[in-house]
Amino acid sequence: MENNKEMVVSAIENGTVIDHIPTEAVYQVIRILGLEHYKDEVLIGNYLDSLKLGKKGIVKIKNKHFSEGEVSKIALVAPFASIIDIEDYKVVRKFKAEIPDHIEDFVRCANPKCITNSEVVPTRFYVVDKENLKLRCHYCEKYTTKETLKFAE
Repeated sequence: MENNKEMVVSAIENGTVIDHIPTEAVYQVIRILGLEHYKDEVLIGNYLDSLKLGKKGIVKIKNKHFSEGEVSKIALVAPFASIIDIEDYKVVRKFKAEIPDHIEDFVRCANPKCITNSEVVPTRFYVVDKENLKLRCHYCEKYTTKETLKFAE
């Protein structure tokens, strides 16, 4: 009997693969994209061997392609993730998730006194440090960091 260490997972005909997710961010990616409610195939792999990361996570989503805003969400928690669009079983586009210069509507301000936390005002942030993830609120000018990052519901 042959001892294979390779896992075989069926290819998806159409959809998206999110690869090179840090292991601690896999379930956060699933939550922020609402994939726990998605009604088609979602494959989740975590703590898989990776030459780049040592260990990594991967998520394959059948029949789903992500908007620019959704990719921005992924980038905030998995800044080195690869997004791979699949059509007819072929890779049609592959790119890295990148943190944008501005973020609107989906991150909550860490300042409880900010107007965005007491009134119906869309949030707006300027990214001042992409490497260490530091965001400055447009309204109150307080900083939100990776440690205080919360997504709007």
